[in-house]
Amino acid sequence: MGGNQQPRLGLTLKVAQRQILTPGLVQMVSVLALNKLELREMINQEIMSNPVLEELSETVPSIEESTQKTEGEKPVAPPADREIGSQDNHDSFEEIDFGSFFEDYLDPGYKSPAAEVLEKPSFENFLSQPVSLADHLTWQLSLSVCCNAVREAGNSIIGNLNEDGYLSASPEEIAQTGGHRLEDVQQALTLIQEFDPLGVAARDLRECLLIQLRTLAPENSLAAQIVSDHLKQLQNKQYREIARALDRPVKAVERAVEIIRKLDPRPGQPYNSAQPRLIEPDLAIVKTGDGYQVIMNEDGLPQLRLSRHYRRMLQQDGTSREVRNYVKERFSSAIQLIKNIEQRKQTIIKVCEAIIRRQRDLFDFGIEKLRPMMIKEVAEEVGVHPSTVSRAVAGKYVHTPQGVYELRFFFTEAVQGPSGATTSLLNLKRLVKKMIDEEDSTHPLTDEQITQRLRDGGYCVTRRTVAKYREDLRIPSTHQRRVKT
Repeated sequence: MGGNQQPRLGLTLKVAQRQILTPGLVQMVSVLALNKLELREMINQEIMSNPVLEELSETVPSIEESTQKTEGEKPVAPPADREIGSQDNHDSFEEIDFGSFFEDYLDPGYKSPAAEVLEKPSFENFLSQPVSLADHLTWQLSLSVCCNAVREAGNSIIGNLNEDGYLSASPEEIAQTGGHRLEDVQQALTLIQEFDPLGVAARDLRECLLIQLRTLAPENSLAAQIVSDHLKQLQNKQYREIARALDRPVKAVERAVEIIRKLDPRPGQPYNSAQPRLIEPDLAIVKTGDGYQVIMNEDGLPQLRLSRHYRRMLQQDGTSREVRNYVKERFSSAIQLIKNIEQRKQTIIKVCEAIIRRQRDLFDFGIEKLRPMMIKEVAEEVGVHPSTVSRAVAGKYVHTPQGVYELRFFFTEAVQGPSGATTSLLNLKRLVKKMIDEEDSTHPLTDEQITQRLRDGGYCVTRRTVAKYREDLRIPSTHQRRVKT
């Protein structure tokens, strides 16, 4: 009999470890994409829905007091590889060091003492025009490593996405109407489907969900199999029929369904807002002696801690098993949220530190020193997927000595040509504007003349490209600029 139980224990261990943590990974991706105002709203909602999460009261020590610790009292963060909620031959939940969370890790607003001696900028509210889905994808495409043919096919694909982010035309149709090779369209489609938001450029719901599962739960074959082969039954909530067809326990199917529910079936929707949105800088880059330091703007964000009342409830002998299991689940959810918020912070900081290393001249001398910088380069340096960098910088603003910028601003492609390797596209546009500003208004420069001047300076551009730059800068044509004497 004992021999019959052992295989079931092994199966439970395998399924639990892969599926209990995956919703946390999904949440981590969602949290990373939020700006400060959105994060604040999300935290407030979590506080209302999870009783073990509490917001620190006014009597809690201030940031300055909490950072006045001795060297031996450094905060203890939870191990990154600890799988909270996984089941083994004993209850591993009991191994969670709640003391670390209560006493150190959840101290209000922990920051390094070095950050506290800096004079922080005054964060103000701003109105920002929303970025469209096409803008967001075109920006990522411009920073992707691919040939011009694939890039042009990618632009055609982006132009054929509907408001939900789905591809409204087949690759064959896009190739025919756009004059592309089918191979280039297919390569561009594969590339764009790796962009943020996950699931974009899918041809149907099944493909949209599978794209997301490949990134968020690559080892969860059960969830992928349900989406791939039993989507209709999934939509009808026929879990027993799915379990019977796959020869899996109903509970395992239900856990996989919980993961699928976390996915976004309409990834393009968040970009459909037509109204300007209120934004605050999410962080600041501050000059410190010979260097720069990244400071997160956490003013106004609720500081979280775990409820001591519910912790004592777990330790009381009289607590029923049902209540104990519920409290454990709520604690696991709360700790996962806190870890994801901290992970968001550390990812953004690492990305910004990489930006500082690559754009040091910009921060020292001004935006005319903006250098070409690709998403893939920063992703490799930070050690994350390129879509993670895209998600970390999109919609987030930074206060710098040179002004307030969206983090996406610092990523720009290089201009082709001998002089273009260290010149960003933005600065080339500024160069075009400078030429026009200094021209003789009675004999304004033509696009062809500007093109020739740029070529003489070592930039490989075409007249059509210059015309596009001029239109982007909202500069009238030569004829419209001419002043008659």
